[in-house]
Amino acid sequence: MSDFQPTPRTQVKRLPKRGKYDRETVYAILDDGFVCHVGFSVDGQPFVIPTNYGRSGETLYLHGSAASRMLRTLSEGVPVSVTVTHVDGLVLARSAFHHSVNYRSVVILGTARLVDDPTEKMEALRVFTEHVMKGRWDDVRQPNEQEMKATTVLALPIEEVSAKIRTGGPVDDEPDYALPVWAGVLPLETVAKEPLPDPQRKNDPSVPGYIKSYRR
Repeated sequence: MSDFQPTPRTQVKRLPKRGKYDRETVYAILDDGFVCHVGFSVDGQPFVIPTNYGRSGETLYLHGSAASRMLRTLSEGVPVSVTVTHVDGLVLARSAFHHSVNYRSVVILGTARLVDDPTEKMEALRVFTEHVMKGRWDDVRQPNEQEMKATTVLALPIEEVSAKIRTGGPVDDEPDYALPVWAGVLPLETVAKEPLPDPQRKNDPSVPGYIKSYRR
């Protein structure tokens, strides 16, 4: 896969060594996440809205209620910025100034389009479901006509994009290495716990294997 070409808006300028533009890295960060933050401006007022997403190839899909102001605004061609971030660890240095976090992030800039083709819209909803829980779509009732009408789907091309990553331990000033202070990294991760059955039903089937073995 060819790399993305950084633009003046996506070129990582501060700590440029952390910038990544290869598709494998960008897609891996997107595929590991659940929630993105969508930034846009309406009449001079900026908004940043957290929402779920799904990726299919070079397209990021957003969805929600047909009454959503965010989706209605973006469908009119308002420029958008979408970010996804994972915090992988707390970097604890010997000085307060050099504390940091290990992270992986992606920023996508562009203009979203309204998905009105029924086939693509249904496929996008499948992508959302499978993004959250792989194997789930074939087990559940798929959206009916009324639910499709109540849902808006937008497609954002993954074209103007960059990733930024920090890994490794703390980097202190040389004199501070003599301080009697513990320093290092406290790793963080998302861990799935024991599934909790719906209390409304007492005779549901056993927990599917794709839930029992779920990892993110």
